[in-house]
Amino acid sequence: MTYLIWVGAVISVLGLCGVIYSVIAVARAKRSGMDDAALRMRIGQVMPVNLGAFMAAMLGLAMVLVGSLLG
Repeated sequence: MTYLIWVGAVISVLGLCGVIYSVIAVARAKRSGMDDAALRMRIGQVMPVNLGAFMAAMLGLAMVLVGSLLG
């Protein structure tokens, strides 16, 4: 079950990278001085990336947990 742990760790790291990307994208949008409607649209575009990244991180950590329990 070692492979499950490593695959889960890689997926978790990719999810963490996605979360960091979404935080940076929203921070850049806020600093750029957009009006309220454009800022809301940009945040709306980044939101699915953020949710998907959190889901990937959660699934990766679950895979690590299952691999540890079975191995």
